[in-house]
Amino acid sequence: AVGGRALRWASGRAPARGLRTSPRARTAMPSWVIDRYGSNEVLRFTRDMVFPIIHFPNEVIIKVHAASLNPIDLSMRSGYGATALNMKRDPLKLKAGENEFPLTLGRDVSGVIMECGLGVSYFKPGDEVWAAIPPWKQGTLSEFVVASGNEVSFKPKRLSHTEAAALPYVGLTAWSALKQVGGLNQSNCSGKRILILGASGGVGTFAVQLMKAWDAHVTAVCSDDASTLVKKLGADDVIDYKSGNLEEQLKTLPLFDFILDNVGGSTEKWALDLLKKWSGATYVTLVTPFLINMDKLGVADGMLQTGVTVGSKTLKHLLKGVHYRWAFFMASGPSLDEIAELVNSGKIQPVIDEVFSFSEVPKAFLKLEGGHARGKTVINVISRQ
Repeated sequence: AVGGRALRWASGRAPARGLRTSPRARTAMPSWVIDRYGSNEVLRFTRDMVFPIIHFPNEVIIKVHAASLNPIDLSMRSGYGATALNMKRDPLKLKAGENEFPLTLGRDVSGVIMECGLGVSYFKPGDEVWAAIPPWKQGTLSEFVVASGNEVSFKPKRLSHTEAAALPYVGLTAWSALKQVGGLNQSNCSGKRILILGASGGVGTFAVQLMKAWDAHVTAVCSDDASTLVKKLGADDVIDYKSGNLEEQLKTLPLFDFILDNVGGSTEKWALDLLKKWSGATYVTLVTPFLINMDKLGVADGMLQTGVTVGSKTLKHLLKGVHYRWAFFMASGPSLDEIAELVNSGKIQPVIDEVFSFSEVPKAFLKLEGGHARGKTVINVISRQ
């Protein structure tokens, strides 16, 4: 699928398409927005959100059929990462006096292409697609959303829009941590011992399935009430972190080749001791202080502090014979192409905790805020999926 994408972009044979200019062109749309940062009361429904516009030739407008929530949506609602995200939105400070509001949250989308920019040849209006929208862009809790063509992929044929919306953001986050940062792939995972901390959430359930699809041995850490789900996804060993001292439980097992940490906190103080020394074993955490540093210290000092922290930790653990790395979500249509192949072959399935209607977005946020989700919280923007 990735090769086909590259060939079709390179060929230039598809007819160019621009924006629709008919008199029926829309100027506003329904959307859930926030006008300030805070708790759940800042969410506001409006029918007058500005309709998205294609600004660059490689962009598309997607009619949203379904979206889903991720922990980053809760964090962004409260203002987490605002300093870094606003710098990304307007790096040259060209929009003096403007701010990011009204801001639409939501990163996942499954829907249908409505319009294509002049440079888009890989998609056409009417195509069913899925994507994860980067957090500095307007989100998917709207009737329509703009995405770059290189962020979009054809929706897996075997999934409904509701099912498909559960996967892009968590899938790409796990893909970034395991493959692009961690160096794991289908050809080098067979027999490797993988430990996944926080295995019952969105990223964790995807990671378990991906590692089993690549023939690794997976040890998953979650609470006992999620163990049945995690075993069903293929985990070889499931450890209940509530049933005793987790560190001591894990020390009784053979050492690991790779650890994916979705939990953070004090975990990294002892988790790296569970890795095989001087064998290329790697610990990758998704819990980093990067955005917090920039919020607290400003852009320059925050980036400096972040660089010092990751550099010192990397060197410290390298001297002990293991690799320490941070990973982040990365939007990528080509990676979603590969994930779609795994989904269509039955090797990965969405894990959905609960589905809400578009009118129930605040309720969905409260559900996510309650924690202990078993998979994803999905929003049906169009009622029947």
